[in-house]
Amino acid sequence: MSAAFTPAPMITLLTDFGYQDSYAGILRGIIFQINPTATIIDLTHGIAPHDCHAAMFQLRQATPYFNPQTIHLAVVDPGVGSSRRGLAIQTSQGVLVGPDNGIFTGVLHQAQVSQAVELTNPDYWLPLEISTTFHGRDIFAPVAAHLSLGVALGSFGNPIDPAALIRLPGLEPEQTSVGWRGIVQGIDHFGNVISTLPKTLCQGGTWMVQYQALTLPLMQIYSEVSPDQPIALIGSHGWLEIAINQGSAAQIYGTRLGDTIYLYPA
Repeated sequence: MSAAFTPAPMITLLTDFGYQDSYAGILRGIIFQINPTATIIDLTHGIAPHDCHAAMFQLRQATPYFNPQTIHLAVVDPGVGSSRRGLAIQTSQGVLVGPDNGIFTGVLHQAQVSQAVELTNPDYWLPLEISTTFHGRDIFAPVAAHLSLGVALGSFGNPIDPAALIRLPGLEPEQTSVGWRGIVQGIDHFGNVISTLPKTLCQGGTWMVQYQALTLPLMQIYSEVSPDQPIALIGSHGWLEIAINQGSAAQIYGTRLGDTIYLYPA
């Protein structure tokens, strides 16, 4: 009887490198040099340059849909070359590899952390002079590749108290005297404005949503309003969003990450 097949951990990539330059491809090349059998999934390389909030949101909504053995390599790193730490974090939704600048905040809110280390062991970096501007290539991608080969997390550096990891503020809804206050945590390709207010807050009854000068009833599907009209609903990601049917709410309302959105019973 043959042994059961155990697939190697998958590696996902999320960066702000774009699709014009070769930077994202270089990460894949480094990983394949170390582990030629690696399975790599590109989550996105279309994060706006240096936008840690957007990276946080995209990673937050993606990780629950992957095997918990997955390695998530995220490189949005405006502090590259500075004293900011490089990290590997074992969570219940996979291993996170990247800079300690808040991009993992969303996953840390929804997953349990069992171990975190600062990447201080150069044995698992590229065996070359380390660039001060491309740690994705020289440190993070090699670490992700070695993790996919089964190297123990503790081998990569010094342990860190998970409570000391950098977190972006404002992701927890705030209860008010009449309902809940959240902020805009993401804007997707369609211009939908995605809040930090989860669907669990508005189970049952009728709810109203306030954003800028808009006051809208919470509805269910985009086509409940005419084209070019605004709507509030729970998106596939599980958070309340403001949308324009067949249009861009973010463009029309000049949305910025961190804008306030209110939810209250009708």
